[in-house]
Amino acid sequence: MVKCVEVFREFYQTKTKHRKLTWIYSLGTCNIIGKFEPKTMELIVTTYQASALLLFNSSDKLSYSEIMTQLNLTDDDVVRLLHSLSCAKYKILNKEPNTKSIAPTDHFEFNFKFTDKMRRIKIPLPPVDEKKKVIEDVDKDRRYAIDASIVRIMKSRKVLGHQQLVMECVEQLGLMFKPDFKAIKKRIEDLITRDYLEREKDNPNLFRYLA
Repeated sequence: MVKCVEVFREFYQTKTKHRKLTWIYSLGTCNIIGKFEPKTMELIVTTYQASALLLFNSSDKLSYSEIMTQLNLTDDDVVRLLHSLSCAKYKILNKEPNTKSIAPTDHFEFNFKFTDKMRRIKIPLPPVDEKKKVIEDVDKDRRYAIDASIVRIMKSRKVLGHQQLVMECVEQLGLMFKPDFKAIKKRIEDLITRDYLEREKDNPNLFRYLA
């Protein structure tokens, strides 16, 4: 899966130099084959769930911390996906101790005796608002980009009017994204409070760069 991601990233970078590619792995799905003792079944799972289950191809038993280390996920994500595989409707993994919640001291084994009347089952994973998180991350990146652009412009111009500063910032950032005028105004105000810029006393629409 990592190889596929790398190949696509290389392809994407040949198409654009100014956009950032963000992978939302929790929204991906995989069809994997589960070889259980009663019968072989097809499991429809998320990318995270598939990554966790594939660990048991090379290990009979894994601790919570081992799974977390190998998947390199947050506590919340690991708890959510292990709960879906060992405590919910389809118990693909056996958990020790056999409780209804996930703890950092738990151990997990592949449940070879698992079966179901269907040969193809979908194992749900409780959703999180990934879209909201991605939007927040993008907004954060854009705030940094606007700040950097304003500082670059003011460093070279020293003194500049509000309108001209906004227009030059829009022009600089135009290749990456279309910045919102209100967002630029907010970032100017923030840079003033952080002592990067100051307003001229006689003309509040004129800004001076503070070296």
